[in-house]
Amino acid sequence: MPPTRDLDDIRNGDVSWWWRSAGGTPAPRPPLNGDLQADVAIVGAGYTGLWTAYYLKRAQPELRVVVLEQRFAGFGASGRNGGWLTNTVTGGRDAFAASHGRDAAIAQQRALNQTVDEVIGVAQREGIEADIAKGGELNVARSAAQLARLQAAVAHDRSWPHTDIEEWDAAATASRLRIDGALGAAWHPHCARVHPVKLAAGLAEAVERLGVTVFEDTRVTEITPGRAVTDRGTVRAAHVLRATEGFTPDLRGHHRAVLPMNSSMIVTDPIPAAVWERIGWEARETLGDFAHVYMYAQRTADDRIAFGGRGVPYRYGSRVDTDGRTQERTIRSLARLLRRFFPDAADVPIAHAWAGVLGVPRDWTASVAHDPATGLGWAGGYVGTGVTATNLAGRTLADLVLARDTELTRLPWVGHHARRWEVEPLRWVAVHAIYTAYRVADRVEDARSSPRTAWPAHVAGWVAGRH
Repeated sequence: MPPTRDLDDIRNGDVSWWWRSAGGTPAPRPPLNGDLQADVAIVGAGYTGLWTAYYLKRAQPELRVVVLEQRFAGFGASGRNGGWLTNTVTGGRDAFAASHGRDAAIAQQRALNQTVDEVIGVAQREGIEADIAKGGELNVARSAAQLARLQAAVAHDRSWPHTDIEEWDAAATASRLRIDGALGAAWHPHCARVHPVKLAAGLAEAVERLGVTVFEDTRVTEITPGRAVTDRGTVRAAHVLRATEGFTPDLRGHHRAVLPMNSSMIVTDPIPAAVWERIGWEARETLGDFAHVYMYAQRTADDRIAFGGRGVPYRYGSRVDTDGRTQERTIRSLARLLRRFFPDAADVPIAHAWAGVLGVPRDWTASVAHDPATGLGWAGGYVGTGVTATNLAGRTLADLVLARDTELTRLPWVGHHARRWEVEPLRWVAVHAIYTAYRVADRVEDARSSPRTAWPAHVAGWVAGRH
């Protein structure tokens, strides 16, 4: 840890620093008070649920739309993520090309590119000040093996339209952002830095202005056709939509639908201007790397570094946290990595650490679906790339509920189904084995000059079902 601050002095949990920087967690909205009738009941007041409500009410203002949230809007991943509004196709273009053809995969990529600008446009229209800066996404390589993967990824992306990928050498990378040991980078323009909580809180207020009721402190225990059963009453609706992402295993009958993967973040104190002059980062690109256990970061609007990565990846039995607290060893690990990336900022104290869960389907592919016969629908499985995808999912769910045949409803992720995760203890053993192998592979690659990916990473990919 930086010597100027002990672990005991670092705030840990409290949902996230994003909430703290936005003035603290909000005063709760009223909970559901008994049974209720609606046209559409949405379970989960994160980005997916809020975007779905937003587009439904804009398209059909007379609809009675309610959102049910067990804590408060933006409590989950929407209030804890790295703030990357980027165009990633979760699951990959190749998977959609194999299942639906190349044109369908291209359409998915094009839709996600456009969605980045859609979110920015809605924020402007609704007066949501979310610290948005569209500087693109930068991913660096800091070892020979990482550089080989970077070059392969760039070549692959260039075989597809609408990727707009650029490869930079070490000098070009340093001219934009000085990262210790960076051998090269890949950059594309379809990404913006955002403040996750300001976006989530502003969106919640926007849907309320449209006439949507958000019930907080209302835990949904079961979803069935026409009903969302909560601890405070039952909402009956023609359409019940699940937007619970990493908290999905808490719902009856959905325990193995997704795996709640943990991700942790730290944020520094504000960094002095003299240090920023050495580091650069004037364009506010989001930052990632080509390690197997990868990191992600942004330069915040108030000139801190928010820096994330994997800690303890999974809790036995798909348990999820309540307040965002992360492990001390994870804080130390992230702080060490941050200092390796930015030695100029090594003496800047860490201010806050937190964690959240993201939803991982068994095939690592996001999906949107709605069954007109039962009225049940869902969206999720973003595997940590949901800041953009949730908006696309919300617009798509709205079209599906309203029985519209649109370009969005014909995208290849619509109606996709992944098989369920294995029972315990297989889930726990597999996930921890995967990330142990990835960490070993990163250490091996850091210690040698070979461009070949270390063999433990291939084993991990096979276990994960990603090869």
